[in-house]
Amino acid sequence: MTATTVNDPVVDVSVTRRWMILFSVVLGSTIYNATILVASGLQPQMQGAMSATQDEIAWTVTFNILATAIVTPMTGWLTARFGARNVMVWSVFTFTVATLMCGLAGSLESLVFWRIVQGGGGAALVPLGQTILLNVFPSFQHGMAISVFGVANMAGPVIGPSLGGYIAEVWSWRWVFYLTVPFGVAAFIAFRAALPKDEPGVRPSLDWTGFLALATALALAQIVLSRGQRLDWFQSIEITAATALSAIALYVFVAHCLTSPRPFLSPSILTDRNYLLGFILVTVFGMLNFTPMVLLPQLLQAHAGFPDSLIGFIIAWRGLGAVIGFFLSDKIARIDPRIGMAGGFALHAVSGFWLSSIDLNVPDWVLAANGFIQGVAIGIIWVPMSFAAFRTLAPTYRAEAMGVFHLMRNIGSSFFISLSVAEIVRATGANFSRLVENVSPFNRSLNLPWVAGSWSVETLPDMARLAREINRQAALIGYLNAFWMYMIASLCAIPLALLLGRRTR
Repeated sequence: MTATTVNDPVVDVSVTRRWMILFSVVLGSTIYNATILVASGLQPQMQGAMSATQDEIAWTVTFNILATAIVTPMTGWLTARFGARNVMVWSVFTFTVATLMCGLAGSLESLVFWRIVQGGGGAALVPLGQTILLNVFPSFQHGMAISVFGVANMAGPVIGPSLGGYIAEVWSWRWVFYLTVPFGVAAFIAFRAALPKDEPGVRPSLDWTGFLALATALALAQIVLSRGQRLDWFQSIEITAATALSAIALYVFVAHCLTSPRPFLSPSILTDRNYLLGFILVTVFGMLNFTPMVLLPQLLQAHAGFPDSLIGFIIAWRGLGAVIGFFLSDKIARIDPRIGMAGGFALHAVSGFWLSSIDLNVPDWVLAANGFIQGVAIGIIWVPMSFAAFRTLAPTYRAEAMGVFHLMRNIGSSFFISLSVAEIVRATGANFSRLVENVSPFNRSLNLPWVAGSWSVETLPDMARLAREINRQAALIGYLNAFWMYMIASLCAIPLALLLGRRTR
C-alpha cells in the first residue's frame, strides 16, 4: 500500500459534497443515538402506562441495545451486498417508521417489539457512518471528522433523555417519539441527496450459520440477565435452558468462525494487537457509557422525588462535559493518547466512587457535577481509542472491523445494564427483608422518642408510610452496589489502556 493510497480518500468526492456527507451522517447518528436511551428518562411514565415492573420496563432499553448489537456485525455484509448509500437510506427509513410505532404502542409487548425494530433497523447508521467519513475525508482530516462524529454520538444520548424528560413532563412520553419522526425524515432526504450512488460490485452471500448462532447466543444471554433475578436464576427451568442454549450457540459461532473459509466475523482482524486491545477497551467503554443514564432517572424520580425536567437538566451536564472532553482529547493525544484513555477511565472510577456515597437527599448540583465528570471522561477516551484501534487496519477491513467494534460497545452496554438492574432488584428485596426485621413491637428502641422520631407502628397508615421509607432505603443500597460495580469496571480498564501503542496517527 503506497503513501498516496493511505492519505487519499477511498471515495473521491468534491469538498462541498464531503461536508454535506458529514452533515447527513452526523444528523442520522445523532437522532439514532438520542433514541437509544430516550426510554431511560421515560421509564417511570411508561412503567405506569404499561403496568410494568422495574425490570420489565428496562427491556425497552436493554433489548433496543441488544438488537443494535445483533445487527451491527452485519454492516460489512450489508454494505458489500447493497452498497453504503442504500444501507444508510433504508436504515434511517426503518428507524423512523419504528420510532413512530413506538409512540403508538398500546402495550408493553408492542413497545418492546418496536424498540427492537428501531434498534436493529438503525444499527448500521453509526458504524457505517463512521466508515463513510473515513473513506471520503483524507487522512489528515480524520481527526476532525471523527471528533465531530464523536461529539454527535455522545450528544445524542444526552439530548434524548434530557429533552425527552421535559417533553414528557409537558405533554406525554409518546410525544418524545412523535417529535423524532421529522428529524428521521430529514436524515432520509439528506442521505439520498448527499451520498454518492453505489457502484455495482460483487454481492457476497451472508454466512447464515454464524449470524444465527451469534444472534441466538446474544438474545438468550440477554433474556437470562433480564429475567434471571425475577425467576430466581437457575432454580428456573427457563433460565437454565436459556443459559445452556446460549452457551451452545456461542460454541457453534466460535467454532464456525475458526473453521469456515468465509465466516460471518473474520477472526483475522483480532490478530492486530492495537485492534484487539481496542476491542476489549470498547467493551468496557460501553459498560460505562450508558449505565448511569439508565439507572439515575429511575433512582431520582421513583425514590428521590426529582421531576423529569430536573433530571433532564442533570443529564445535560454530561453532554457539556463530553463536548469539552472531545476538544481536550486531541491535545492530550499529541502528548500521549494512553494518558487520555487511562485518565478517562480514572475519571469514570472517581465518578462511580462518588455516586456510591450519595443518599436520597443528594443535591442536584452534585449529580450535575458528577455527570460533567462522566462526560469529560467519555470525550477524552473515545477519539484516541478509535484511532488506536484502527490505525494499522487497511481500509478494506474497516466496515467489518467497525461493525465488530460497535458490536462490543453495545454488548457491553446491554449486558452491564441488565446486570446492574438485576443487582438493584436483588439488593432491594434482600435489604428490605433485613431492615423490616427491626420494625416490630418487640423492638424496644422504637419506644424511645429520639430513636423513633416521627415514625410509628401504631396504625396501618403509619406502618405503610414506614414501609415505603424502608423500601426507598433498600433500593438505594441496590443502586449504590451498582455504582460500585461501575467503579470496579473503570479501574480494570486503566492498565489495558496503557498497553496500547503510543502513536495514533
